[in-house]
Amino acid sequence: MASTSKVDISGEDDDELERFDDFTLASSWERFISEIEAVCRQWLADGPNNLLEKGAVKLDFSQKLYKVKMELKYAMKSYNMEYYFETSSGGKIADGNSTLHDLQLCFGVKDFLVIAPQSASGVVLDSPEASKLLSAVAIALTNCSSLWPAFVPVHDPSRKAYIGIQNMGTVFTRRFEADRIGSQVPVRLMHLEGLYELFVSKFAYSTLDFAMHLYKVHFTMTSTYRTIHHDDDDLQSLGIEKEEYGDNHGSETRSRSQWDDDCPWSEWYSAEDPVKGLELTATWSEKTVESSLEMAELENASPHEAEKWMILPFLSPNLDSSEGNRIGFASQLRLLVDALNMSFDAQFMEDFVSVENPGSDNLKSSMIVPPPTVLDRVFKDLFHEGSQVAAFAKGEHKISRAIKGAPFGSLFAQFCLHALWVGTCNIRAIAVLWIEFIREVRWCWEESQPLPKMQANGSIDLSTCLINQKLQMLAICIEKKCEMNEDFQDCVGSNEHTYDHMEEDSPVGDKTTNKQKHGDEFDGIQDSPLTKDGLHGSGTTTTSRRSMKHGDSLSTDLKSSDHNRRGSAGAVGSMQLLKSYKSMHAPFTQDAPLMTEDMHEERLQAVEALGNSFSFSAQLEKDILSSDMSAFKAANPDSVFEDFIRWHSPGDWENDDNKESGASKSPVTKGLKDDWPPHGRLSQRMSEQGNLWRKIWNDTPALPVYEQKPLIDPFREGEKILHYLETLRPHQLLEQMVCTTFRVSADTLNQTNFGGLKQMTTKMEQLYRTMASTLKPLQTNHVSGNSETIEDLRRLCVIFEHIEKLLTLASSLHRTFLQAPRLSETIFTDYYNFYLPRMGTGSPGSLEVDEKEFDVKYQVMARERQCVSNMFTPPTANQSWRKVLSMGNLLNGHEPIVREIIFSVRDSLRNNHYAAHNPRGFQREIETYRMYICGTSNDLRVALSVTSCD
Repeated sequence: MASTSKVDISGEDDDELERFDDFTLASSWERFISEIEAVCRQWLADGPNNLLEKGAVKLDFSQKLYKVKMELKYAMKSYNMEYYFETSSGGKIADGNSTLHDLQLCFGVKDFLVIAPQSASGVVLDSPEASKLLSAVAIALTNCSSLWPAFVPVHDPSRKAYIGIQNMGTVFTRRFEADRIGSQVPVRLMHLEGLYELFVSKFAYSTLDFAMHLYKVHFTMTSTYRTIHHDDDDLQSLGIEKEEYGDNHGSETRSRSQWDDDCPWSEWYSAEDPVKGLELTATWSEKTVESSLEMAELENASPHEAEKWMILPFLSPNLDSSEGNRIGFASQLRLLVDALNMSFDAQFMEDFVSVENPGSDNLKSSMIVPPPTVLDRVFKDLFHEGSQVAAFAKGEHKISRAIKGAPFGSLFAQFCLHALWVGTCNIRAIAVLWIEFIREVRWCWEESQPLPKMQANGSIDLSTCLINQKLQMLAICIEKKCEMNEDFQDCVGSNEHTYDHMEEDSPVGDKTTNKQKHGDEFDGIQDSPLTKDGLHGSGTTTTSRRSMKHGDSLSTDLKSSDHNRRGSAGAVGSMQLLKSYKSMHAPFTQDAPLMTEDMHEERLQAVEALGNSFSFSAQLEKDILSSDMSAFKAANPDSVFEDFIRWHSPGDWENDDNKESGASKSPVTKGLKDDWPPHGRLSQRMSEQGNLWRKIWNDTPALPVYEQKPLIDPFREGEKILHYLETLRPHQLLEQMVCTTFRVSADTLNQTNFGGLKQMTTKMEQLYRTMASTLKPLQTNHVSGNSETIEDLRRLCVIFEHIEKLLTLASSLHRTFLQAPRLSETIFTDYYNFYLPRMGTGSPGSLEVDEKEFDVKYQVMARERQCVSNMFTPPTANQSWRKVLSMGNLLNGHEPIVREIIFSVRDSLRNNHYAAHNPRGFQREIETYRMYICGTSNDLRVALSVTSCD
């Protein structure tokens, strides 16, 4: 038995020897540590610059933070180890613009490691596993003499909890821990006093009464405030008020609900405010507090006492959106270009609304026609409200006239702007609008009513589109038509009165005497001396027939020597007639016949067909010349052909010597005839035999301007204009509408007050030049459906949209920071540089850009604080629903949306026995306790770091 048991025992010893552990071989955990160490050594050796070359990734939210990662495996699990590091930016980045990583905020570290499992949650749920991971990383970092802190995410991902450790290079070790309360925060921890006591409790020996103990705690605080933006509910409530007030109070309600009510585009549409709100960060610099009572006082401090203010503007995401869903001039111009593309499908505008048109069914089903109420509103604005002539030059850019369209504020320009917003700006809606427009214009013509928003005098502006020229000429024809009707009525009344008077007092048929008296009365008031420069240079003095007739009937004072003089505008300086030695008088003459662009072209074609000789040119001017000669003869009864040449065409009168003519001698003694007549002669062309001018002179009767036949027949010209408008081809109408609408839309935006930003001034000038070059083919009628020009116009719409967005932002920033112009200029300049790559070449979707949002913070100067503070208007009762849970440090009734606090305690290690062997390295203070607190009334995050001697 004994031997047997011995054998058994010896057998057991042999089994144990066979199963012994060989500690010279590395375990899986040790190999895991070795892998971490190798990766860390490689990262340390590479340094930030080499890591960037090897593909380090920049974090989206930061401007100088990068990361690299490595995949590791241990115990059948995979982990990601990430190294976060910063690069130097040369000190160019402002403090507020360098967004920190969450762990940098919580623990005040710079470069750090994070090791986390490759799982859906990305956190370690098992506490032993988290401790083992952290220990492995800590050992590896110690082996390679690295001071990087290491963190492991733990618990539920929503808690954002971490544990971490950092080797301080000696026996000192810093441990980290962070967690978050995601539910209702205790009232005590909503106030600074309670948070202070929470921090002190981490190192105080007693928790009896923190107010009775003095601890030198370093304290910094940052409070973030956000303006309240009016959401859709507020606008809807204002809309209800508008319905209750009625139409008469609509403008008042609109001024309360729209930010751009006084902007130039507000007449046509309401733009979304690109500045959605403002975030203000007020920072209190580091203070030393010794009791919770001091914290209670700090909670009542105003944000104006903070040492630093930073603002972050919130801009609308639609600003840099390429979806094209923004409502504005650019969006409607796209629709107008589409209408131009469809306008080549018909011969007349009526075809788009006619029931006999084969394609009308498709048009009716796909295109909206404005209802009668909308048409009434449009034409009430065009023809019945504000019909006075607008100042066309006001608001126009200096390059605007390079675009051949109707001027800003004119009738056709207003029609085009209305067409943008009627019936989705489709071709059928434009056709309906145009047909009604022609009816209103014809009504003005037939009823002799002034054409609204059009100048009825002056010359035709040939730099505008042909429709505007026609409308301007029609306005002049209506004016002349009214004058002729009044003259006819005056003549009828005068004849009846004269007939009665002649039957009583005068011999029958004595019409010459009455006619002569009529002209003499006019001379009595008009025959005042005029300067030579005022009349002789131009050769003509024009007036209306109505004013002359009115003037003729007023004056009765008359010299006996001027009984035969009629239609005189006054003596021409000291010039005298060659035969009678009487003073030469300048006559009132008719205006030259007005012609539109197409009339000039017809005239040039006739010149090319018949030859460009002097005689033909004179023949074309015969009516004008004959009218001037008749008026000159009536004003100067004793004149000869040479007198007319001296007055009308001084260049055709040649002096025999270098002496000045009698017209320039001053004074001229009446009756002195030694130097009279002047020694001179007609020019060679006027002396030729059969000269057309002399022939016209001989055949022309002496008639003052008010007795002459008008050079222009307003009735015939008016009907021709209406015929042109009624038979205008659709594509010709749309071409002129496109040119005009681009021009006046840009002129409307150009009136925006954006504070004189140089970038916008330059961009607006570039826009006008681009429009002028792109729209040039439309002015020569060289466009066809689906042509390259249509694509160019669509690209122009994209460019227009970019400029419109920037201009809207500039206007909003200018009015938001009206008392702080530096801020508006700085914000706009940064956003302009941020947005510039998105503008590309103007092709829709042709350029892919980074989707990063604009999130730049700006420091507020002391003089600008009041302007920023005024943006935080006191909240209403509905907006301040958390009044009971106030966190203090209110700004105009607004509590902080986030409050960040850092508590710290520093100890001197000069006399610490653990550091006695190396005193030089520990002459400074280090943070032994640091607590970062970030939260609101419903959220509180706490991060604690503790330095200890291990």
